[in-house]
Amino acid sequence: MDKSIGILDKDYTLWVKELVKRYRSSQIKAAVKVNNELLHYYWELGKDIEDKQADNKYGSRFYATLSRDLRHEMPDVEGLSETSIRYAKRFYILYSQHIAILPQVVEEFEKANLPQFVERLHSELFSIPWGHHRYIIDKCSNNPDKALFYVRQTLENGWSRDVLLNMLGTNLYERSSKAQTNFKSTLIDADSDLAQEMTRDPYNFSFTNLQGKYNERVLKDALLTNITNFLLELGTGFAYVGKEYRLQIAEKEKFIDILFYNLKLSCYVVIEVKIGEFDFADVGQLSGYVVACNHILRKEGRDNPTIGLLICKQKNNTLAQYALESSSQPLGISEYELEKLYPEKVEGTMPSIKEIEAKLDSQTNN
Repeated sequence: MDKSIGILDKDYTLWVKELVKRYRSSQIKAAVKVNNELLHYYWELGKDIEDKQADNKYGSRFYATLSRDLRHEMPDVEGLSETSIRYAKRFYILYSQHIAILPQVVEEFEKANLPQFVERLHSELFSIPWGHHRYIIDKCSNNPDKALFYVRQTLENGWSRDVLLNMLGTNLYERSSKAQTNFKSTLIDADSDLAQEMTRDPYNFSFTNLQGKYNERVLKDALLTNITNFLLELGTGFAYVGKEYRLQIAEKEKFIDILFYNLKLSCYVVIEVKIGEFDFADVGQLSGYVVACNHILRKEGRDNPTIGLLICKQKNNTLAQYALESSSQPLGISEYELEKLYPEKVEGTMPSIKEIEAKLDSQTNN
């Protein structure tokens, strides 16, 4: 009777682990490729229906009939329901609008690269799951720019369907990049654009479940008790550093409400939270914290200039603009709201292939 013989050679053991890792990685890549091919199929199906005007030509039962005939010919294939076929047409119609206007919006010197623009767009569209697309189509059916915003945010942040639905419900597109800032005059162009993109106005703090009277300490505690939701609302790239972060300045101690580091911008972000109405004095305080962080925390050659963000319950836009013009530090001012409700669960992100492979690495190396 044959008996299995364990090979104790270290190189052999490492090789086995590498083979396991390679196989699991190939499974992940195969799943991604299947999704990509399925979305290509839906795109072409939608294009055919539109080009042929099939739903007009073949009458009201067209979608049900096509679904029946396709499933009869391919009984082992999923995703050919009447609903999916209708979504395929909507999928194509929505994003083909964007492709149609690309020649008008790109600069003259970039028009030679138009095929690359379209190819990149297709790459983005075909990289998120079909279930995500259906949510986006339902919420953004007549606005391709808005739809693409959520496609790109899903890719960038690895949102699950639950998180995507949550963000669609909070009007993130309408709130993004909307804070009043002086970034254009205080940061270099590339950084000012990125910094502006990271802002929201208003910020949605309804996940804190605060009602009635509360003070600033209660609000800050609620934000950090719900740190996952808070980071989700702030956007991608934020790493939490500390609350009531202590700065020793000469003989005095100063405390920053909440300090973050933004990995995309490579800079500290000072956040001050005010439960009342914005006033000039708030900018003076925030500017002082920003300057202090630059002197005490910022490392030359590693960190870009610190950014300050004031989030208040209410602001007068003219007052805020005057205050921002008076400061030489990069600052933003936004409001927050507590009214809209988030789903109870927002965890469950869609990990990237790199993240999954890193996890597999840790498992196979144990």
